[in-house]
Amino acid sequence: MSKGGRPTAPSHPIGRDWRERMRRPVAFYLVCLILVVVLPSFMYATIVLNRTNEAQERAVELLLEASTESVNRVLDREVSAMLSMLSFFATSVHLQNHDYRSLQVQADKALAGINAHLLVIGPDYRLRLNSRVPYGTDLGETADRTTAEKAFETGRPAVSGLFFGRTAQKWVFNVHFPVRLNSGERMLLTLTQDAENLIKVVNPDILSPEWNAAVLDDAGKVIVSTDPMIKTGDRFFLQVVPALRIGLGSARHQDVDYQVVTDFSPLTGWKIVAWAKASDVRATSMSSLLWLTAGGAVIAILATAGAVLIARVLSRDVRMLAHDAERLGLGESVPPRRHVIAELDTVSKALSEAAEARTRAESEIRFLMREVAHRSKNQLTVIQAMLNQSVSARGSATDFVDAFRKRLAGLARSTELMITNATLGVDLAELADNQLKPFLPIEPGRVRVSGPPVRLDSQASQTLGMALHELATNAAKHGAFANDRGIVALSWALEGDRLSLVWRESCADFEPDLAETQPKGFGSVVLERMLGIAMGAEMERRMHADGIEWRFSIPLSKLKEEQGEAAAEGGG
Repeated sequence: MSKGGRPTAPSHPIGRDWRERMRRPVAFYLVCLILVVVLPSFMYATIVLNRTNEAQERAVELLLEASTESVNRVLDREVSAMLSMLSFFATSVHLQNHDYRSLQVQADKALAGINAHLLVIGPDYRLRLNSRVPYGTDLGETADRTTAEKAFETGRPAVSGLFFGRTAQKWVFNVHFPVRLNSGERMLLTLTQDAENLIKVVNPDILSPEWNAAVLDDAGKVIVSTDPMIKTGDRFFLQVVPALRIGLGSARHQDVDYQVVTDFSPLTGWKIVAWAKASDVRATSMSSLLWLTAGGAVIAILATAGAVLIARVLSRDVRMLAHDAERLGLGESVPPRRHVIAELDTVSKALSEAAEARTRAESEIRFLMREVAHRSKNQLTVIQAMLNQSVSARGSATDFVDAFRKRLAGLARSTELMITNATLGVDLAELADNQLKPFLPIEPGRVRVSGPPVRLDSQASQTLGMALHELATNAAKHGAFANDRGIVALSWALEGDRLSLVWRESCADFEPDLAETQPKGFGSVVLERMLGIAMGAEMERRMHADGIEWRFSIPLSKLKEEQGEAAAEGGG
C-alpha cells in the first residue's frame, strides 16, 4: 500500500524475469568481457593480416614483374650491343675485299673479353669465317640454317633460338646481321655466343627466396635458369610457351600448382619466366595465420584464468565490504581496510568516512538542537526588546505597528542570511545589501558600499543587521533618504584586531541642533546596547551640516561565535 492508501503497482514480471536470468557471478561477466574484447580483436587482426598478406603478395608480384622486365631490358641491351658490334664489322674494308684472315685478326682484337665470336656466312650458307677456330680450318655449313634463311629472306637482323654448336660443342645462340657488299654479293655477319654467358642476365638476388627465373627461346628451350635442377637446352616443364601470355598467371605440373610471371622480348622473341610453387608463396601467410590463432587461443586462456582469479579476489573483498556496511548500519565504527583491488580501498575508506560522518552528524544534530533552543531564546529576547521600545516610542498605534513590522522584517532578513550561510558565515557586504535594499532610492548612485571581505557568525550578523536596519530607517525618516539627493556611504576596514565601520550621510535636510535634543529611539538603543555592550564596539556620533556620521570600532574576536551569549543578554 502507498502512503495515500492506494495499492502500489507490482514490478513488471518481464523485467523481473530478465534480471533473474541475468543473475550471474562476477567471474561470468569478466569472462564475457574478455571474450568481447579478445574475439573482435582476433577477427580484426585476422582481417588485417589477410589484407596485409594480399598486399604483400601483390607487392611481390609487382616486384617480380619488375624483375622480369629488368631481365628483359638487360637481355635486349646484350643483343643490341651484339648488333652494334656487327654493324661495326659491316663497315670493315677487309670484309669488302674478302680478306677474311685480316677480318679474323680484327675480330679477335675487337671481341677480346666479351665471349662472343664472329661468323661470316655466304649465300650458300657455308661459313667463310669462324673466329672461334684458327683461320684456314674447314668450316662447312652453318648449323643455324633456319635463322640464316630468315635473315636472308627479310634482309633484317635475326636472333636464333638455342641450338647445340658443332664447333663449340656447347649450347649457343646466334645474332645474324645481313649485309650487301660493294660487289652486290649478300653475306651474313653473325655473332655467336655461349648460352651460359647469359647467366649474368638472370640475377637471383632480385628474386624472393621461393622464386626462380629462366630465359626461354621461342621453342620453349631453357637458355639460362636460376634453378640448378633445370639445365640449359631442356624443355621448360611448365606450359607457358609458346603462348605469349605476359604478366601474372598460374600453371599446373604433376598435380602441383605454380604461380608464374612472364615477360616477352620483341627483339629476340624469347620469354623471361619467374615461377614458384603456390604452396610456398602462401606458406608465409599461413604461418602468420597459425601463429595468430595459437597466440589468440593462449591469450584467451590466460585472460580467462586471470578473470576467474580476479573474480574470486573481488568476491572475497565484496563480502568484507558487505560486512562493514552492516556495521555501519548498526552505528558501529568501521576501520578502513586494505584490499587487493585498489578501487575497493576507496569504497572501504568511504564506508569508514561515512561511519565517522554519521557519528559527527549525530553529535551535530544534538548540538544543533541545543543551539536552536538557545537562539530561539535570543530571538524572543530581541523581539521583546523591540516591542518594549516600540510601545514606549511616541506615536499612534499605526506608527507602532509599522515600526514593529519593519523591525521584524529586518530581523527576518538577517536570520535568513544566517541560516543560508550557517557553515560559511555571513558576508558583511551581502548583509549590508540585504538590509539596505528596502530603503534604496530610485536614483542610482545614492548608496555606496565598500570594504574588504569580512565573514560574520550568526549572532554577529543578526546584531549588525539590526543596526544597519535602524540606521537606514532613520535615514529614510529624516536623513539622506528623506529627500531625492541625499547620499549614504557605508565603508569598513580591518585595522589590526578591530573592524572599523563608518556610516556617513550627506546632502540631507538635517538640523544638527534639533537632532541633539531629540529623545533616543530604538535605533540608538540597538547601537548602544547591542553593539556597544554586547559586541564591545566603540562608537562615535558626529553631526555635520549636511548629515549625521556614525563610527564604530568592533573587536574581530566579537565577530566569532564566542560572543553569542553576551549578545543575547545585551539584547534583553
